[in-house]
Amino acid sequence: MACETRTTCPYCGVGCGVIARVDDMGTVSVRGDPEHPANFGRLCSKGSALAETLDLQGRVLFPQINGQRSSWGAALDLVAERFSDTIAEHGPDSVAFYVSGQLLTEDYYVANKLMKGFIGSGNIDTNSRLCMASSVAGHRRAFGSDTVPGTYEDLELADLVVLVGSNLAWCHPVLYQRIAAAKMSRPTMKVVVIDPRRTATSDIADLHLAVRPDGDVALFNGLLAHLAETSQIDEAFVGEHTSGFAEALIAASPLSMAALSKATGLSGLLIRQFFWLFADTERVVTCYSQGVNQSASGTDKVNAIINCHLATGRIGRPGMGPFSLTGQPNAMGGREVGGLANMLAAHMAIENADHRDRVQRFWRSPRIADRPGLKAVDMFHAVADGRIKALWIMSTNPVVSMPDADKVKAAIEACPFVVVSDMQGDTDTARLAHVLLPATGWGEKSGTVTNSERRISRQRAFLSAPGEARPDWWHFTEVARRMGFASAFDFTSAADIFAEHAALSAFENDGSRDFDIGAFAAIDKDQYDDLRPFQWPRPATGEAPERFFGKGRFYHADGKARFIPVATVPAPQQAGFVLNTGRVRDHWHTMTRTGKSARLSAHIAEPYCEIHPLDAADHAVGHADLVRVAGQDGREVIVRSLLSDRQARGSLFLPMHWSDETASAARVDTLVPPLTDPISGQPALKQARVSLDRYSPGFHAFLVTRYRPSDLPFAYWAMAKTEGGYRLELAGDAPDGGFGAWLSRSLELVAEVDMVAYADSTSGDSRILAFDDTDLLAAIFVSRAPVAVSRQWAVDQLKVDHCDRLARCKLVAGRPETNRPDRGAIVCACFSIGVNDIRRAIDHGCRSVEAIGEALGAGTNCGSCRPELRSILNAQPLLAAE
Repeated sequence: MACETRTTCPYCGVGCGVIARVDDMGTVSVRGDPEHPANFGRLCSKGSALAETLDLQGRVLFPQINGQRSSWGAALDLVAERFSDTIAEHGPDSVAFYVSGQLLTEDYYVANKLMKGFIGSGNIDTNSRLCMASSVAGHRRAFGSDTVPGTYEDLELADLVVLVGSNLAWCHPVLYQRIAAAKMSRPTMKVVVIDPRRTATSDIADLHLAVRPDGDVALFNGLLAHLAETSQIDEAFVGEHTSGFAEALIAASPLSMAALSKATGLSGLLIRQFFWLFADTERVVTCYSQGVNQSASGTDKVNAIINCHLATGRIGRPGMGPFSLTGQPNAMGGREVGGLANMLAAHMAIENADHRDRVQRFWRSPRIADRPGLKAVDMFHAVADGRIKALWIMSTNPVVSMPDADKVKAAIEACPFVVVSDMQGDTDTARLAHVLLPATGWGEKSGTVTNSERRISRQRAFLSAPGEARPDWWHFTEVARRMGFASAFDFTSAADIFAEHAALSAFENDGSRDFDIGAFAAIDKDQYDDLRPFQWPRPATGEAPERFFGKGRFYHADGKARFIPVATVPAPQQAGFVLNTGRVRDHWHTMTRTGKSARLSAHIAEPYCEIHPLDAADHAVGHADLVRVAGQDGREVIVRSLLSDRQARGSLFLPMHWSDETASAARVDTLVPPLTDPISGQPALKQARVSLDRYSPGFHAFLVTRYRPSDLPFAYWAMAKTEGGYRLELAGDAPDGGFGAWLSRSLELVAEVDMVAYADSTSGDSRILAFDDTDLLAAIFVSRAPVAVSRQWAVDQLKVDHCDRLARCKLVAGRPETNRPDRGAIVCACFSIGVNDIRRAIDHGCRSVEAIGEALGAGTNCGSCRPELRSILNAQPLLAAE
């Protein structure tokens, strides 16, 4: 009998509700939960494709020690022994945990309790350090707590939404659609996008400010000064509920309009237009994300934004306030349990002796970390220089995602003892583990996550754990017991952990702490299973505000918010390009999940570098050429060029998703130096300096194949999943023995395979196709220039019956016959609609995005492709058709 389970999406911080359905045959399908208040039934392309990511390919199914299968008992005994011995010999700071915003809150809680309360070190940090640490630091400086005051509803109630450093359309698509729908129903609503790139989000913008990289502080300092000069300060709010305004205004005031224009790269007219719009609009929400946080001045950027909202009293009321958009599904939950190295559980401060005493007494722990531990970048420096001798990495891939990624890889390789808990055994990091522990994944896990608006939702299991996979909290609990802490780690379920977490949040909380979910301190398993989404705080007694700070009452000792003086520091003039890294629409982190979906790989199938056409011309780079992008230390990546005037001159954009598992040389964070914000410790992942030049290989090739090649001896390759197999772009020098021999060797083709080949000695073009009975096994198209092949058509041939031998020979043309449609490159991932489908619809009279949606379905699900549909309508596609 079919079964439906309400759960939560495991991707971004929007925290969408999902209904997972398992039918009688065990087939899983997903749809948005219309009752979940984060998304009301909407899902993005990634969420819509979740069922396509649940296969067991690459899964870790059993514990392994040094690459060999082990029992759980032997593996856990070894982990406990090595950590205990290291601590005994070198002290508690010689070990570290590096965890993840992919963990559930219950996993995070147990890890934090073990490290800070029983091992006694602060050395637990998380990949959330890479995405939201500057927001945390900015909140704590301004509010006295890491409090996000607003709600998603505010985005729809606002008369002005300012999006700073956020490509919302691609990175938080459901929130983008909520804003777009609100704007359509209320045309007076305005949207301002502040971003060096003209991203897909600019499609709904009334004003796009292409600010110079790291020009945000200057812009918001200028806004604060303008608000003061035009008498827009809420003097009653400032006087009663804040301190430090005069100092902040002095720091913000020195720049003339000419100097401000130089610092921001914006014309005086655009700056004034933004200032007037902000000043004259009461209900303003300012959303900020990675373009703000991932900077060496990220914390100052956050506080420059908050200063403007405090100055106008536009905080904590419907339709107004500063709003941090969280990148990961449970970065917020991690913050609640002290998952960062400089925090304690329940939003308590590790530097506060009273807080330390309170947590230690609650845990009844033998010790408590008495100072912040090492933040992510410093943690891997300590691994490299030998201070950390035992490291446990959980549900993250730092060999790809950390700055200075090659040195991080070398540090992990040299570490005496490395434990990795993960689902996938083929990640760049998992391959370096001494002990590899199989973790459960989405669909198998049970626990809670917290989204960007402080809403706690359940992730529920609807699949059995494969092999011997176990929950992450169980990994930590079993090791803690073996280290001698059994009585404190007697958890038998996620419900037990959540109840303890809730009880700690209420323990001796007289209202001086924002995080309180004491209403659930006595929750039992049945109540936990039935838990509906709710926003914290939810104290056992007393009123629970939907929004914080509407009546003042901040969390500094005097109850007042702090204006933070932030100086406008001129950006240093350096040679080369500014490298901006980030996400693409249909992929997530290092693709260990999204890379399993052929549909999600169809829109953008290889790593690329977005370049302004004039910059490309200066470097003799053409569209779809291969380019080398090199860091200041000589490390380089090779990626495809994408020429676009949406990119600012002097800047390059490279996605951060590709790893050594999916491309030959595309780990972009190898180019990023380990420069961090001095307050938050967050890396500056968007302002590295790089050089650019064209890469001219001896050949280019495009390959579709049913099987992953075992050998890829090429300078450039990029691989993506397709329906029925894989697609690969190849370039470099010809393989030994030629392409036919390489194909047979790498795919282990048997002699009975039927080969069809074509070669042109003049042009250097060649094509080889291999068939087994009626199935196409592989087709490779080789050329000295970038290969002119209809790629989506070639991919589709893996699904076609090729019984007609004469027709097989026609496939060497690399394109469909004239009477057969070619979808072209996929634009709408939700419904696999190609650019040629869309152009044909336009030719047949579809003259609007809505008309295309009615005819084809494109843009009617998650809506992320709507900006590209509009670009195609305007004959200016965002990406090349082929």
